[in-house]
Parts: sequence; structure tokens; C-alpha cells
Amino acid sequence: MPAERVRVLVVDDEPLARMRIEDVLSHLEGAEIVGSASNGIEAVEMIRSLKPDLVFLDVQMPGKTGVEVVREIGPSVMPATIFVTAYDQFAVQAFDVAAVDYLVKPFDDERLESAFERARSRLALEGLGQLRQKLLAVLQTPGTASAQPTPAHPHTPEYLERIAVEMRGKVQSIPVDQIDYIVQSGPYAELHSGGRRHLIREAMQTLEERLDPRKFMRVHRSMIVRLDLVEALHRGTGGDYEVQLKGGARVKVSRSRRDALERWLGVSR
Repeated sequence: MPAERVRVLVVDDEPLARMRIEDVLSHLEGAEIVGSASNGIEAVEMIRSLKPDLVFLDVQMPGKTGVEVVREIGPSVMPATIFVTAYDQFAVQAFDVAAVDYLVKPFDDERLESAFERARSRLALEGLGQLRQKLLAVLQTPGTASAQPTPAHPHTPEYLERIAVEMRGKVQSIPVDQIDYIVQSGPYAELHSGGRRHLIREAMQTLEERLDPRKFMRVHRSMIVRLDLVEALHRGTGGDYEVQLKGGARVKVSRSRRDALERWLGVSR
């Protein structure tokens, strides 16, 4: 195994996806995370300023796609690249000859680890020169990397289906359908799932936007509940309200969000 550390930049417009990649890499020997970017514009700036050895690069991002990032940087100076995509293997076969590797979401920890090890080995054996020549060749080929990928499924969901959490030193993925409710805890969000609690560093606003509103509702500035667990709405002392969930848990409901919850429950005034 090469002894040198590989300086890595992570680029993905989804905060949870970035966090998951960073968490896995942080436990790998030889990986040094030098930065993360949330869009293509940031990616271009950070590649130029940080000069990483390896980039985990999301293919589909608003504003500037992963391929557009490569074109703007220039294949002749682009770091080794692992493309990350929500599209199937057939759709990204052109990237396979150009990139060190690619990851198709959702991927497991072992797949990410093997992609990193493959990149580290190829950097040591081939060097960036040969990898850049392959990237340049595929980008100059009509109808390959410039083509828009085809979705792996006709209706790729836009909302989160799983959330990465750290458990006992390992990053695991929890299906959102197993989350009972989410509580804000300072800069963290506390996920309650089947009697267990998991902390992730994510804003409630971001989670609210990324969770399917048909399944989850933010009932308080610091609370999100899974709607199919809601059993009843209780009025407490002082005009405050609480929602009771299956299993007996009760959580606060703010006055500003009570109307929306009552409409969902079919309560008429």
C-alpha cells in the first residue's frame, strides 16, 4: 500500500451525503479530508486553491454539474476523480473509463472504501498524468460524458430515503420510515428510532426540506414527527398543545403549526 496520504475534496449538494462520505473517509488510513463543497462553483474554487489529490464529485448538482466542473478546471489539471451519482451503472459507463471509480447512490460503506483504495492504488501506480489523459479522451468523445444521464428509475425520489448516522465508530444508514421523531439539540438533530437516539450534525430546516411532507411534519421549531405515528392532539395548560405518538411519546406543538396538523388530522373547528 502506498504510504503517502491522499488529500481529498468532497463535493455534493446534499449535506447528509457529504457528511456520510466524510465520516467514512475519516476512519480510513491514508485519507486526509482537505475540504468540502456544496455546489459546482465552490468545487471549482476549492480545486484550484486546495489542489487536492482526489475529488469525490457529485454528477448532478444545481448551477454546475460534475462534468461542467471537470470542463472548467480542465482535464489536463483535474485531480483524480470519483464520480458520485444517483443514476445507474449503464448511464455512467462513459465515466468508468475517465474516472478512477464511480459510486451509485445509495452505496454502502464497503463500496466507498473500495473506491478510495482503488484511487489510492492507481495514483501510486499510474500517477495523475495517465488518469488525466483518459479523462481528456472521454470528454472529447461526442455522445459520452457530455450526454445527460438517464434515471435508473422513472420516478427517482427527491426526498431522503435514508439518513447516515454514526454508531459505535461506524457510519450506518437508517431508513427514514424507521424514524419516529426528530428533536433539535443545539447544533445537532437527535433522531429517535425504535427507542434509540442518534445525533447528526444537521439543521432542522434542512431536514424539513429534505423529508417528504406527506410523511413528516415540523410541529415545532425544534421538533419533526412522522405523521403515521400521530394518534391524538392534546390541549395542555396555558393553551399549549402536544401531539401524542403511537408508543406513548408526547411532543410539543407550536401554535403557528397547530392549524396544519389539525388539517392533516381532519379536525374541523
